[in-house]
Amino acid sequence: MSEKANNNPDLLLVDDDKSLLRLLTIRLEGEGYNVTAVEDGQSALKKLKGNSFDVVLSDLRMPGLDGLSLFEEIMGIRQDIPVILMTAHGTIADAIEATQRGIFGFLPKPVEHEELRALLQKALNQSQAVKPGDWAKEIITRSPEMLNVLDQAFRIAQREVSVLISGASGTGKELLANAIHKASNRNDKPFVAINCGALPENLLESELFGHAKGAFTGAVTAHAGLFKEADGGTLFLDEIGDMPMTLQVKLLRALQERQIRPVGSSKQVDIDVRIISATHKDLHKEMEAGTFREDLYYRLNVVNLKLPSLKSRSEDIPLLARSLLQQSAQRHGVDVSQFSDDAMQQLVTSSWPGNVRQLVNVVEQCVALTQTPIVPLHLVEQALSATKQSWPTLTEARDAFEQQYLFKLLKMTDGNVTRAADLAGRNRTDMHKLMKKHELDASDFR
Repeated sequence: MSEKANNNPDLLLVDDDKSLLRLLTIRLEGEGYNVTAVEDGQSALKKLKGNSFDVVLSDLRMPGLDGLSLFEEIMGIRQDIPVILMTAHGTIADAIEATQRGIFGFLPKPVEHEELRALLQKALNQSQAVKPGDWAKEIITRSPEMLNVLDQAFRIAQREVSVLISGASGTGKELLANAIHKASNRNDKPFVAINCGALPENLLESELFGHAKGAFTGAVTAHAGLFKEADGGTLFLDEIGDMPMTLQVKLLRALQERQIRPVGSSKQVDIDVRIISATHKDLHKEMEAGTFREDLYYRLNVVNLKLPSLKSRSEDIPLLARSLLQQSAQRHGVDVSQFSDDAMQQLVTSSWPGNVRQLVNVVEQCVALTQTPIVPLHLVEQALSATKQSWPTLTEARDAFEQQYLFKLLKMTDGNVTRAADLAGRNRTDMHKLMKKHELDASDFR
């Protein structure tokens, strides 16, 4: 099956019941599937290693390698392929366990043909949405919500429009931005990323726009800047909501004129970049507070993509956990291959306030501490507890410090905004904006 004779979907059918195998093969070929039928799990694995299937339909209870064990092996080969299990001995407990482990669907025998047809079509819709090895290969998902985001992202990538990615911290905004770049016509040019909340204003300006030799103390050579580094490609501005107002003005001018002026230079430099920006903040509130420019917002937010939280795409947790476990084990040279059933159930049912970033940390801790090839429940519980109070991002830490700083400053000056502004090295307008952002009222300190 290395060469398709048609465009029909390829299905791998696995069942030790020869008569049912023949019956299902006839039915499914009549539905337009290219069916490869085998009688046991080991034969299925051999077929999988040499062929590309769109979906696997397998019996649950088989001698040797049963359906769930076959699924675990398949995940080590291709994590995006949907697996549907059938069983004559099915129970609600079986179905719950199977779906929590990442099985796409579960059908009782005798199989109702309409139910099978509908489930296979649903599996194909997701299987064919994002193919492995393409622009989104690093994004592991079968969540309808996430697949919808990827579908929009692919269509957007083909157009030269600015994109704003919103979503909570740890949801994978840079990963999506990179995928959009790979799907675009700019994919043979650089993808350059910078966190706008990670640098002080003067350094951020120099990093973005570059500087001339001698522009400031320490500028012993000229620096082209990230706009020029990304020339022809994509510039990803992460945490754009943290960009200082003065730089927002300069960024807006650069986007409008498609030119930049390096710090300390009198010459304009032409630029050709696509801007993708991201934030965990509500920029509408930032605009109301006067900390984000409305004209820049509409320039950046031509198209908005919102990433879902990990909790809302719980069907992806088994896939992500297995992939991360495999990567971490290889990286550290540790002999660990899977999570125990109760450990996986704990992962699936956890709330994940830190999203995918927290899951990465949990898996890393489990790999570092496990002494067996199968990660036990107590290690997952220990890692979840350790990451529950997740370390704040730099942006979150800066916001917390800023609020505490203003509180102490206003308390020290008895709510005198002019004195507080002088001590902070800001003007009164900036001080009022910062106070509004952090919901501080000067009258409370008098």
